[in-house]
Amino acid sequence: MSGRQAAGSSDGPGKAASQPAAPSAPAKPGGGGDPSSPGPGSPGKQPSPSPGAPSTPKPPPPPASPAALTLSAPQRAAADKRWCEKVTVEFRNTGGSPARSGTVTFATHIIGALGVDWATITSSQPLPAPIGAGSTRSKTYTVCVESWRVPLGMRVETQDVSAVWE
Repeated sequence: MSGRQAAGSSDGPGKAASQPAAPSAPAKPGGGGDPSSPGPGSPGKQPSPSPGAPSTPKPPPPPASPAALTLSAPQRAAADKRWCEKVTVEFRNTGGSPARSGTVTFATHIIGALGVDWATITSSQPLPAPIGAGSTRSKTYTVCVESWRVPLGMRVETQDVSAVWE
């Protein structure tokens, strides 16, 4: 015999089995059967719960993940003044919560007539909030620097966009 006892075996090794090991069979009405498992309608049997009733409560859903924004590359277009340009940015929220508020920061480069990058000026504008979880929103901003920074023959280019949100 191996390390476990079969049904109907004796208390220990070396003792004879009182009954032969046999597969369990349902108890016959009015007949023998296994005394440890009462038959249907026996006084010791507990009724089983109805199939529609939950046996254990479901755990609460996990908390939603925070908002996670990804920004597209800025799409630039000329504005009516040389020290301004229209910048379109697409915001995609890949998180589980909406982005309720925030700030978009633009890094605008001042480019000379020969292509030299003379300066980078940052400016900020509000995020187009709220941006729902799993949604995308696009907004066109007019980004300007002070007019004296862009003399005739020079131009502006908004090359970098970043955002912070809550």
